[in-house]
Amino acid sequence: MPEPESPVTPVTFPPAFLWGAATSAYQIEGAVREDGRTPSIWDTFSHTPGKTAGGEHGDIAVDHYHRYRDDVALMADLGLTAYRFSVSWSRVQPTGRGPAVQRGLDFYRRLVDELLAHGIKPAVTLYHWDLPQELEDAGGWPERDTAYRFAEYAQIVGEALGDRVEQWITLNEPWCAAFLGYASGVHAPGRTDPAASLKAAHTLNLAHGLGTSALRASMPARNSVALSLNSSVVRPFSQDAADLAAAQKIDDLANGVFHGPILHGAYPQTLFTATELITDWSFVEDGDLALINQPLDALGLNYYTPALVSSADADTSGPRADGHGSSAHSPWPGADDVTFHQTPGERTEMGWTIDPTGLHDLIMRYTREAPGLPLYITENGAAYDDKPDPDGRVHDPERISYLHGHLAAVRRAIADGADVRGYYLWSLLDNFEWAYGYEKRFGAVYVDYATLERTPKSSALWYGRAARTGTLPEVHSIQ
Repeated sequence: MPEPESPVTPVTFPPAFLWGAATSAYQIEGAVREDGRTPSIWDTFSHTPGKTAGGEHGDIAVDHYHRYRDDVALMADLGLTAYRFSVSWSRVQPTGRGPAVQRGLDFYRRLVDELLAHGIKPAVTLYHWDLPQELEDAGGWPERDTAYRFAEYAQIVGEALGDRVEQWITLNEPWCAAFLGYASGVHAPGRTDPAASLKAAHTLNLAHGLGTSALRASMPARNSVALSLNSSVVRPFSQDAADLAAAQKIDDLANGVFHGPILHGAYPQTLFTATELITDWSFVEDGDLALINQPLDALGLNYYTPALVSSADADTSGPRADGHGSSAHSPWPGADDVTFHQTPGERTEMGWTIDPTGLHDLIMRYTREAPGLPLYITENGAAYDDKPDPDGRVHDPERISYLHGHLAAVRRAIADGADVRGYYLWSLLDNFEWAYGYEKRFGAVYVDYATLERTPKSSALWYGRAARTGTLPEVHSIQ
């Protein structure tokens, strides 16, 4: 008689693990001209012909500004325990200077109160790419003064919400703000100046440091201050010296340019060498690194797909396969001698390879880079071409499989000694996906853009079950 099969051991998470979803202000709020809000760089960029798919913009987005109570109730129904959202700088401090507009702050006060009333822990991101247009007109992120304006803004929001919000994130993905905004130009403000992009990266680092200090001065000491990096998992195409050097160059430009000064108080020397023909880095002033290198309470990691790079062949041509949009201008200053390769495997609608091992590698890297620092996965998710069936249901088994694989990778990292305390699915809702307009759907909740009706996809039901049980349901458990 054959031995009975052993039951499958469920993948369980620590009891205090946060099960969250994430959004950003410009992608969901709409109401761009209400209650004193002034234009951000994304308002300007998205209304510039040719910058976004179909000329689409976030004027209405998914109208979260007016529907936030329903959205919070939806999260509660799913069983989520945390919600990460960003504050629109232009909504609370129009033009990026001067006193706060209380009507703008009141929206976030109401949102926080609604979350707490439903037992959902709020996590506030201060900057998710929507710089007030007047600050861009004054020079934007390459202008040093922008960091000081950010610190004033951080103090305003910290004073308004710090008594009820314990988790804070200064910046989301400063790499995108610096290099997609100022080098390749595929994101707002759409500039293509490699030297300016490196200055922007430094100013963003300075803004993080000054903003961290401002938050700590304006909030209870119990609150946690972090930032979210889209640190890239960079893999060499081979172990040849030239490919290893190419991987080091991209690692410096993707990761070291931020975590070097923020975590370790210094930029990588190899970064200076790689970019010496673009800038002499004289914009780094005495004392800047000490201002940037503030102690963190946690670190947020955003992950979607790994990068595979090699030294460029002399005849390399065609588009860059780096997954960061199409542009004649590179978001990698000083790295024209590097080729990006499509990694093998299944892909999402973004063309990004699905590889949960990259998330495990990323977590373990920062477990080593910053021992003792708690980690959160502040973004992870996938875009698919989701459509309702004749009964109005939205079944997305590909996203369920994606989430299962990546959450299992998080659990493996925890078993390997990583201190990962939460996971924020990107994204709660289908929304305005930046330069892609509304054609890429990352949401666990389907949004009919004509009616703005919300319909939880099967992935939302699956993820909600995981949140309620602390275990990963079988991939095919939701039909």
